[in-house]
Amino acid sequence: MDVSVKNLRKEFDLYPALNDVSLDIHSGELIALLGPSGSGKTTLLRLIAGLEQPTRGSIFFGAEDASHRTVQERHVGFVFQHYALFRHMTVADNIAFGLTVRPRGERPPKAEIRRRVGDLLEMVQLSGLEKRYPNQLSGGQRQRVALARAMAIEPKVLLLDEPFGALDAKVRKELRRWLREFHDRTGHTTVFVTHDQEEALELADRVVVMSQGAIEQVGSSDDVYDRPNSPFVFSFIGDSASLPATVEQDTVRFRDTPIGIVPRQSDIAAGAGTLFFRPQDVTLVTDATAPALEGRIVSSRRLAGTRIADIDIGGADEPHHVEIEVPLDAQAANGTAIRFRPTRWKLFGA
Repeated sequence: MDVSVKNLRKEFDLYPALNDVSLDIHSGELIALLGPSGSGKTTLLRLIAGLEQPTRGSIFFGAEDASHRTVQERHVGFVFQHYALFRHMTVADNIAFGLTVRPRGERPPKAEIRRRVGDLLEMVQLSGLEKRYPNQLSGGQRQRVALARAMAIEPKVLLLDEPFGALDAKVRKELRRWLREFHDRTGHTTVFVTHDQEEALELADRVVVMSQGAIEQVGSSDDVYDRPNSPFVFSFIGDSASLPATVEQDTVRFRDTPIGIVPRQSDIAAGAGTLFFRPQDVTLVTDATAPALEGRIVSSRRLAGTRIADIDIGGADEPHHVEIEVPLDAQAANGTAIRFRPTRWKLFGA
């Protein structure tokens, strides 16, 4: 089922939580809505679900305008961060709930409900636990029950709001892999909200990066990480360093000093801007005559197979700190002079 959001606006007490948002979600896609708190990602999910009504704009399910249809009429499955399971019901009864409360004419026979519950328990790898209650399950198991309950109604679209946010890091990692495999088996159009960059980049077919009620960029994990289209996306996705720079005579300068990189056609042509690069995308420069950024190591820390150094490239009168990766065997004592230049970067205009 394709989902299209067109020029969507949502106001709360005249405050625009979403402002003119448009997005096309293709049938069978796994889409991540990624952004900081207050970016509008959960509001967008709730509008797609029908839990909120738009101030302006339209939401289409396929060719049908579903903007003012109820949750039930939209036929969506919704999974909440904190499971929202019924504590007094068994696992089987929780999963069957959406089917048993349907009007009598639309309710499947009891035998069909039992069969569907059994199939879903097998699909979410919880067979044999159907008689347990939620308080007898782990957090990861509860979340899988919540997903099975959402799937029981055979939804057109599956929506997940921070589905792993209440779980510890190890369980989150396991469930991420499981959800991707689950999605690939079922092929549902799936939209999930997260503030976890790693989760979005690992799971999603496309990532929708949001900020202040608007969409900043939509693309694959490679697109948003390797080809960010704005300072916000570059600084939000992954670690990054930034510094004020100017482009003069086809040379990038920091504080009037060439740093050894040449702007590309896609960069600003001339004038002031901001240079962004990632800590791992640098090379150390040992030639004292070659143009480079230079400074002194303020501190360093071991990170797995590399070392992260905090470099002051500004000086005593006006410090400017950036973090870069340096080899484990590099001299990294506090106060050590160091010269480096970015190997991959992006220039944005002022």
